[in-house]
Amino acid sequence: MALDDYLAQEIALDWADGHLSRREALRRLLLLGLSATGAATVLAACSSSAGDSASTAATPGPGGPGSRAPAGAEPSTTAPAASPASVAGDGGEQITFAGPNGDLFGVLATAAEPKGAVLVIHENRGLTSHIASLPPRMAADGFTALAIDLLSEEGGTASLGGDGEATAALGQATAERMIADLRAGLDELARRAPGAELGVMGFCFGGGMTWQLLAAGEPRVAAAVPFYGPCPADADFSGSPRAAVLAVYAGLDDRVNASQGAARAALEAAGLTYEVKVFEGVDHAFFNDTGPRYNAEAAGQAYDAVLNWFGQHLTA
Repeated sequence: MALDDYLAQEIALDWADGHLSRREALRRLLLLGLSATGAATVLAACSSSAGDSASTAATPGPGGPGSRAPAGAEPSTTAPAASPASVAGDGGEQITFAGPNGDLFGVLATAAEPKGAVLVIHENRGLTSHIASLPPRMAADGFTALAIDLLSEEGGTASLGGDGEATAALGQATAERMIADLRAGLDELARRAPGAELGVMGFCFGGGMTWQLLAAGEPRVAAAVPFYGPCPADADFSGSPRAAVLAVYAGLDDRVNASQGAARAALEAAGLTYEVKVFEGVDHAFFNDTGPRYNAEAAGQAYDAVLNWFGQHLTA
């Protein structure tokens, strides 16, 4: 699945699940470059495919997996952009480092005695406070971590004004540009944690970019954890021969799960060590504790699995 198609489907799914108003969903699709007719078609297609599953997937309680807004509710549309001073989170350090097209921004947290170093790739809303909270969390558990802002060339996520604008900017960036920025992030991690094995972890859009980086060929990556990210068609991971991959999926996430078979086949063909872990009964983005599909139990189990995987494959 092309990343711009994926981003459009993300917006449509948020609307179908009641997390965006129709007006806001249309606005975001137009920002992505769709015509008014194309945007309406995307929403109609998503509504049709999600219709029958809504009643069976929904669970009681606000924000529960598969939950939907009550009839007539007007969901929150655009979260305010984090300020540069606050996005680093508790324990993270905002850094600027050299990239292929100028300075790149990120949030870094350094472990006292790192077991390894991990590059964190954000969701389709850019480097949010949720993503910025992950490097300090990883560092507390022994892994130096850097959350990179793939919107650095646009001035950084916080400069764009909102979620819709961030998603649109990511949709206009080329995969090649973002992969080059990710390689620069690995360069910076290697400089900050000399001698440490390098890992990559990404969520949603960032999960897709994790697959893209492996497909582009990155022999420095010793371990990777893509969370519910779309695997590119006809992926060839042979250029990342050392990468041990833990692929995390949500059981209710039919859209992304459709690429799971292709991911398995590509991992097998490349001869990589891998595990596919499906968390049943939860939906896309269940790990994000600021999002409407967050599931605390599954998120805790997934984080433990991540630490175990990186502990196995990054620790010398």
